[in-house]
Amino acid sequence: MVMALPDANRDTAQALLTFFNKVVANESKNRMSIWNISTVMAPNLFFSRSKHSDYEELRLANTAAHIICLMLNYQEILWKVPSFLINQVRRMNEATMLLKKQLPSVKKLLRRKTIEREVISPKTSKVLQKSPSLRRMSDVPEGVIRVHAPRLSKVSMAIQLNSQTKAKDILAKFQYENSHGSSECIKIQNQRLYEIGGNIGQHCLDPDAYILDIYHVNPQAEWVIKPQSSF
Repeated sequence: MVMALPDANRDTAQALLTFFNKVVANESKNRMSIWNISTVMAPNLFFSRSKHSDYEELRLANTAAHIICLMLNYQEILWKVPSFLINQVRRMNEATMLLKKQLPSVKKLLRRKTIEREVISPKTSKVLQKSPSLRRMSDVPEGVIRVHAPRLSKVSMAIQLNSQTKAKDILAKFQYENSHGSSECIKIQNQRLYEIGGNIGQHCLDPDAYILDIYHVNPQAEWVIKPQSSF
């Protein structure tokens, strides 16, 4: 439901919950426990214009306060896109890409006989075997990605993945290879690894995400390190 909110509403909710957690973190000074702040803020965030009995009003207020408590306790996962939604987006994008590939072939149906003759031709067969695109595909090492960080370095880095490689490991390796001073070490702290293109638009990866699994799902993706949007 959070993912279905308009961007402005979701960003506002994130900013509010982040602020509420900061208030709760100072409970010893302001006496605002997580339940207290939930009770105070629930009527402002969850309200009904319908008229109810006093008992019903109390029940609704209590339920709303519990919802705020849940949102505060589990705020970290509220802004992460569920895996089933990501898989659905991948399938939709793959279907769109397949359709785009099939459209040109439909236009070529009228020339099928000519194409078949060219494929059967030994001369053409030899040319196909020497196709640059085929050579490029065979030269790409399996399980290797090239990571770009345009804001931090002009040089991309090739990284061999294994089953234990996580996003945070790639960030750490990039920092080790490219940092030459404390200022650059500070900059890398605000960076995240993104999966871009292929069967996904843009996907900010969790630091504990296993990259080889994502690579197998989306081998055509580009990998970019850039700042994560924050409040």
